[in-house]
Amino acid sequence: QMQLVESGGGRVQPGGSLRLSCAASGSGFGSYSMGWHRQAPGKQRELVAAITLGDSTIYADSVKGRFTISRDNAGNTVYLQMNSLKPEDTAVYYCNARFPYDSRVQFWGQGTQVTVSS
Repeated sequence: QMQLVESGGGRVQPGGSLRLSCAASGSGFGSYSMGWHRQAPGKQRELVAAITLGDSTIYADSVKGRFTISRDNAGNTVYLQMNSLKPEDTAVYYCNARFPYDSRVQFWGQGTQVTVSS
């Protein structure tokens, strides 16, 4: 079992920055691929960024060049640095842990709200 707790969300003006954190408790953090997903009102949840066991990263086209995902295996934490935020980035952001050898094994955090508005 793994529990994920997100923090760092809030309200920011367009062009601003936020850093999301996801703290994991339980065993085996270093054995999981970690990701950030988001869900805006009336839309499906979508993958924003992910980082593998070997620190390879992938990003949604809409956030490339603006967002950076990183992980601290010693601290059991994954981060999402979000720069040049746009109103369309407004959503609830969820942390996800996925076991790479069995995608049925995954865990979700409760989500943190990010609002980009002037």
